[in-house]
Amino acid sequence: MAENTRAGASGTGRGVLYGLGAYLLWGVLPLYFALLAPAAGVEVVAARVLFSAVFCALLLTVMRSWGDVRWIVADRSSVARLALASVLIAANWLIFVLAVLSHNALEAALGYFINPMIPVLLGVVVLKERLRRMQWAAMGLGALAVVVLTAALGRVPFIALSLALTFGLYGFTKKGLRPGTTALGSLTVETLILTIPALVALGLPMAGIATGVLGEPTLLRFGAAHFWIMAASGIVTAVPLLFFGAAASRLPLSLIGMLQYVTPVMQFLCALLVFREEMSTARWIGFGLIWLALAVLTSDAVQHSVRARGAVRRAAAAS
Repeated sequence: MAENTRAGASGTGRGVLYGLGAYLLWGVLPLYFALLAPAAGVEVVAARVLFSAVFCALLLTVMRSWGDVRWIVADRSSVARLALASVLIAANWLIFVLAVLSHNALEAALGYFINPMIPVLLGVVVLKERLRRMQWAAMGLGALAVVVLTAALGRVPFIALSLALTFGLYGFTKKGLRPGTTALGSLTVETLILTIPALVALGLPMAGIATGVLGEPTLLRFGAAHFWIMAASGIVTAVPLLFFGAAASRLPLSLIGMLQYVTPVMQFLCALLVFREEMSTARWIGFGLIWLALAVLTSDAVQHSVRARGAVRRAAAAS
């Protein structure tokens, strides 16, 4: 019994480290993308897709795990879901990169603070779930925050809302995949689906076509250092995802839910302390309302989880 307890504690400890590693790496992504200037957002995302596909292929070869990909593509439903997921994640990547390159990293961080509310919203709209009172309170605070931030910015915070929505829909889409689908296998399929559009997005500007829309090509024209920093996007994409997969297999969802706030906090600090983006009083109020909404949402989730476990224990004792 003691050995099992120690093994469980060790597994949880490693899970927390993997989770922190994933969320910290995602949290400092703005610093990485800032290094890629003067590359345009479309070129950055296209390069990220291609180098991610290459890195995933190398990992699958080393780990002898190509069977994971074959298992996925053998199921039409999985391929269809990953095709939709690939479009959503490509849109999410592009919006995020454009936000960082246009000095809107604070609004990007706001998007990932809002993100935990999206599954709740999707539950109501798509699954017709009924919200608990505290969930309604959290959603109300979130809506009020959007109103305050709209007034502060003079426009709807579309960067934050689109980031939250695309990533929330991405997670919702992938949740329907068959049990046993690996993170590396699914990422490989997603990037392979996006490979042809990515090649077109890189190739056209290199041929002098559509540079007004896609931007001037930089991948092969700004020296070896710039090329290898761009190439590192494959590692930057895959490694935190693998860490997250390792954490998810060792930790309860409630703990993963707590850890996810590390990413927007890090992005917020990067925007505030490194990029020196301005935080007006109205922005502080808007962010504060979002943080209060997240506190209410997290408290409700913890209480609901405790009650559910108690009900299971009582049912087991009664039987």
